[in-house]
Amino acid sequence: MSLRLTQALQSGDLVLPDDGALLVLLPTPECDLGALPQSRVQVVQPNKPHHDFFQLAGFECVTDADAPCAAALVCLPRAKAQARAMVFDACTRSTGLVIVDGNKTDGIDSIYKDVRRRVPVLGQMTKAHGRIFWFTAAAGEFADWQAPQDQQADGYQTAPGVFSADAIDPASKALIEALPTRLGRNVVDLGAGWGYLSERLLAIDPKIEVLDLVEADHVALTCARANVTDPRARFHWADALDWSAPGTVDVVVMNPPFHTGRTADPSLGRGFIATAARILTSSGTLWMVANRHLPYETAMDELFTDVREVAGDKRFKVLRAARPKSRQKHRANPNRARRSRPNR
Repeated sequence: MSLRLTQALQSGDLVLPDDGALLVLLPTPECDLGALPQSRVQVVQPNKPHHDFFQLAGFECVTDADAPCAAALVCLPRAKAQARAMVFDACTRSTGLVIVDGNKTDGIDSIYKDVRRRVPVLGQMTKAHGRIFWFTAAAGEFADWQAPQDQQADGYQTAPGVFSADAIDPASKALIEALPTRLGRNVVDLGAGWGYLSERLLAIDPKIEVLDLVEADHVALTCARANVTDPRARFHWADALDWSAPGTVDVVVMNPPFHTGRTADPSLGRGFIATAARILTSSGTLWMVANRHLPYETAMDELFTDVREVAGDKRFKVLRAARPKSRQKHRANPNRARRSRPNR
């Protein structure tokens, strides 16, 4: 996005209003906002790591926009329904320009054509395998792009853009079916999404005393609060890769993400495994579901004493890992444990 936005502004084709707030919707760390006047920019980013990135860079950051702006920039996401909802939101917030920027692989050309059918496009530029274009805000022309007020997946509340927004993820179902009916007193759902695993666990196991839902997507976590109403649940907007538990953890359950954009990235799952090993007690257990082709067993063998596949089919595998090795070492040598900190 940096080349397109910067060149559009430097060429004079795209002219921002002289004053007023500039709203930037869902930028990622790959988006260079340096061409914008930072003091006027408000970044809307519900993803915790990305939110923290822009906040550390000095931008005002919020999880949702609630005020008008002079211009709004939509950084196009992959999900088409979410992209359309963002264009509608930008039109309702902006009193002037709406700017849309994205890569071809994220569907920018399709959105561009759809917008042109509804309103005049004031300008556009194609560069670096993507496109940026802008038009005058017209919320009424995009009313049918508004996000549904009550989107559901099999009776659970979801939202455009969250993982498995239209139906319960079959991998999560496979994990629930493989779990014992008694897990432990203190459980963590790492990467909880909109709360399916947590809701099922609390319904199945009355012996759970506390279940911590850890989720980086604020939108998904808001859905989880609606779906998981059991008072034993606690909600944490946090990056699973560096989250620290507020107390003892006996069991971790997870269906971790394995994509960065369109690229498969097993390192995300390995990071989740490392967090589980770090926060579990010395006798703790990790239950994890993953796509069959993902090579997570090696990472689990390095960090846990007992690793085995307990269920699966051609698509998924359910893995159980018990007794983190780092905890076992610290337990055997308490002096060493006091001198060092777990890797994060």
